[in-house]
Amino acid sequence: MLRLSELKLPLGHAPSAIATAVAERLAIDPSELLSHSIARRAHDARRKSAILAVYSIDVALRDEPGVLARFPNDPHVRRTPDTDYRFVARAASGAARPIVIGAGPCGLFAALILAQAGFRPIILDRGKVVRERTKDTWGLWRRGVLEPESNVQFGEGGAGTFSDGKLWSQIKDPRHLGRKVLEEFVAAGAPPEILTEAHPHIGTFRLVSMVEHIRRTIEALGGEYRFGSRVEDLEVETRPDGTRRLVGLRLHDGTTIETRNVVMAVGHSARDTFAMLHRRGVHIEAKPFSIGVRIEHPQSWIDRARFGACAGHPDLGAAAYTLSHHCRNGRTVYSFCMCPGGRVVAATSEPGRVVTNGMSQYSRAEFNANSGLVVGIDPERDYPGGPLAGIALQRELEAAAFVAGGSDYSAPGQTVGNLLAGHASTAFGEVRPSYKPGVRPTDLGQCLPPFVIEAFREALPVFGRQIARYDDPEAVMTGVETRTSSPVRITRGKDFQSLNTAGLYPAGEGAGYAGGILSAAIDGIKVAEAVSLALTA
Repeated sequence: MLRLSELKLPLGHAPSAIATAVAERLAIDPSELLSHSIARRAHDARRKSAILAVYSIDVALRDEPGVLARFPNDPHVRRTPDTDYRFVARAASGAARPIVIGAGPCGLFAALILAQAGFRPIILDRGKVVRERTKDTWGLWRRGVLEPESNVQFGEGGAGTFSDGKLWSQIKDPRHLGRKVLEEFVAAGAPPEILTEAHPHIGTFRLVSMVEHIRRTIEALGGEYRFGSRVEDLEVETRPDGTRRLVGLRLHDGTTIETRNVVMAVGHSARDTFAMLHRRGVHIEAKPFSIGVRIEHPQSWIDRARFGACAGHPDLGAAAYTLSHHCRNGRTVYSFCMCPGGRVVAATSEPGRVVTNGMSQYSRAEFNANSGLVVGIDPERDYPGGPLAGIALQRELEAAAFVAGGSDYSAPGQTVGNLLAGHASTAFGEVRPSYKPGVRPTDLGQCLPPFVIEAFREALPVFGRQIARYDDPEAVMTGVETRTSSPVRITRGKDFQSLNTAGLYPAGEGAGYAGGILSAAIDGIKVAEAVSLALTA
């Protein structure tokens, strides 16, 4: 088959228009087109008065070599890439069982690949199964009751379960591992259009049932889940030549497990685990991350700003945005994890702290749009105190937000108008904050560094010129967003093992090698392949 890309058609076109456009673009008689299917669909909204659907189409032709020969230098006419996944190794009879710590997107796909390859992995997760975890999470949102081991961060499905369910990434993916992830999600119940949409998403409610389906698949292949199993320590053997090897794990209940192959996919909020790894001498370093707030606008404002007269067209859905501004103080303000038609949610995992995140359902039909509005920070300038200093900074800001919000897990909030004017907010107006248990109007300067507030004051008017009403005085900012990515990196080599502890495979967002559901899942596949090769060497 051939892949024809950058094929543009008007919104609301008839289904037959695709075949006609393919024949015209390739200069062939329509009878030469045997079949076609959509490989990718996006939108070109640069001209709001004439937004276009943009397709990549896989086509079967009577004379594919002849057609391809007529377009030797056209990057938009190429052979369809081979996206089939191929296992790098298969388990032999009696192969050792690897352990996967964490059942978020990275651990989930590491375990799935290992199970499909016959290695019967054991999955340890400190939290609960996803439906019990969902009840605990709603307990914080509705009643202000936090379960430290079962919340937005900890439990089956990981932090991505309570998010927009975005399934795209900017990482290079020459092996099409992202396609493997999407296909497994569809097999687990995701809508098939995630295979073709340029910016696919799923939403929280669908993710819950999908995570359960993948668990059942892993178990049917011989995998074993152990929930409520927090890893307290590593057992490490030092060899005569000074090198180190993992030989076991110790759990919080005193249980020990002998193992020589462990995927460490604990997520970006496993602060006690990071401290344990540092104490055990595993090579770990501080890395940059970002801090800020969640900003909310009515979704209708964003739709009109992005789509103009086409806002509300059923082919477009809820509009998203991406923004970035380099400030005079040397900081960069940018949007992060934008959630169209969603809500801001409580995402703490520690008592006495407030953390915000964003989520939306598949429909993206709620009233507000929200996005992280964050400022990049780095160890050299902002937290130079060692590998765990970024965690200490996160905790400091989250504790300040807890107090500023009233010390009941309500969050501190401020209108854009008040922040720009340097006044504390005392009430909210047209834009109502969506965060639960609630938002207390106040001054966000109580829980964010002055350079962040300064950067916001410069960036917001700039963004308002790019997206109408973005800097509207009624827009609401809710703090604090501190879990944008892991504040540490558990360094690893080309074989995906820890730089100084053989048998330990740091993986995913918590280890500093991914950001978001898709990239974490892809990293889980890569690490599972490395473990597979080690077990069959």
